[in-house]
Amino acid sequence: MAVFAIGDIQGCHEDLMRLLERIHFDAGEDQLWFAGDLVNRGPDSLGVLRFVKDLGDAAVSVLGNHDLHLLAVAAGTASRRKSDTLDELLASPQRDEYLDWLRHRPLLHHDEALGFTLVHAGLPPQWDLRQAAACAQELEAALRGAEHLEFFRQMYGDEPRHWDPGLTGIPRLRFIVNCFTRLRYCTAAGDLDLKSKGPPGSQPEGYLPWFQVPGRASAGLHLLFGHWSSLGDIAAHNVYPLDTGCVWGGRLTALRLDGDGSDSWYCVDCRGSQSPGSD
Repeated sequence: MAVFAIGDIQGCHEDLMRLLERIHFDAGEDQLWFAGDLVNRGPDSLGVLRFVKDLGDAAVSVLGNHDLHLLAVAAGTASRRKSDTLDELLASPQRDEYLDWLRHRPLLHHDEALGFTLVHAGLPPQWDLRQAAACAQELEAALRGAEHLEFFRQMYGDEPRHWDPGLTGIPRLRFIVNCFTRLRYCTAAGDLDLKSKGPPGSQPEGYLPWFQVPGRASAGLHLLFGHWSSLGDIAAHNVYPLDTGCVWGGRLTALRLDGDGSDSWYCVDCRGSQSPGSD
């Protein structure tokens, strides 16, 4: 069995099909790990969501910020953006089935045997695997529970910016969701910068890419993540960035994780559906 991790698809269904042909994916034998942001900005979010859901146990997908945005828009707690491409999905007769499936996806996936951990964006420097997994479970319970609409109403915001184990309620959940789905930069002390989106070197003084913080508690993990299309190639820090900007006309990338061919990268060029800088 081959296991591949794939970066942000964002509704680019045709590009995903070409990548799967490139890696000779066999749904009866292989498994795909998706780094989140299955939907939005690309031309066929419905096709992507339908395909990944129908894979069943052959697919693992963590939630990304665009996936959560879809859920909040569908719940009526967030406004649509100019660059959203969600209309076909939201009008689908199977809409509720797809949205319920998406709402039950994890925030973190860890495979002890393969030695890899998957998130969409990043981890704050104070979290080791045990803390990250516990925080993921807290957020998953909120998303899957009866009060998920109230969480969606208060999900957006940049505060609090610093982890405190004593955080409770919505502030705690908001910090957790911001780390798992929005994080790129933070200070050495763990204060988040959720505005900067450019490559390393473009961030404000005093901030580092989250994976470069000295002594971060997750340094021993082999971490797969998406979300950061401008990051570029990184060959250090035990991290494997997967978002190579498919929706912007870059590439869609897969990394083989299992022992037979581990650390093998595959990609296809993408036509792109958005111009960098659109909202």
